[in-house]
Amino acid sequence: MEISARNFHKGTIKSIKHGQILTELVIEMPGGLEITSLITNTSAERMKLAVGKPVSTIIKASNVIVAVE
Repeated sequence: MEISARNFHKGTIKSIKHGQILTELVIEMPGGLEITSLITNTSAERMKLAVGKPVSTIIKASNVIVAVE
């Protein structure tokens, strides 16, 4: 797969939590960094996601806001 995004990374699914509409994935990247992503249950089923399965991530965030008191 070729893609123009520079934020393309490979990782492994560490955990999966299914909700009523969305599935929460925790993806472990090389070096131990974890990324959490929400996708639709339909997409998770279609991709046959499972713990331990290798996946690719493409990160595109228009806003990331972090605050502390």
